[in-house]
Amino acid sequence: MQKKFEVKLLESAFEFVKQQPGKVQDKIFYNIRKAQISNDPKLFKKLNNEIWEFRTKYAGLQYRLLAFWDKEENTYAVVIATHGFVKKTDKVSRQELEKAERIRNEYFNDKKKRT
Repeated sequence: MQKKFEVKLLESAFEFVKQQPGKVQDKIFYNIRKAQISNDPKLFKKLNNEIWEFRTKYAGLQYRLLAFWDKEENTYAVVIATHGFVKKTDKVSRQELEKAERIRNEYFNDKKKRT
């Protein structure tokens, strides 16, 4: 099957994944690859207008990577993962959403400066 989008992890998201045990890392990357070819909200879910989450459940814990879309190139959609956390409640906290939105704004501001 063909991927619907590429995924890039920003440094904070990469560091979060790297800090997890090996089997958790494997499951996170497996779920990301699976989300790239399927439309499954259990793996990749929209939280608000701009922010999405990659979802992984392993050994009773819920791992989340918040992300946003970069479709400005008009060639291939890219999903940028901003950061990750272990979720303890059903809702994603307002602080985590605000952090992802702030990182998203910084990403696009930096991108504009480069062009």
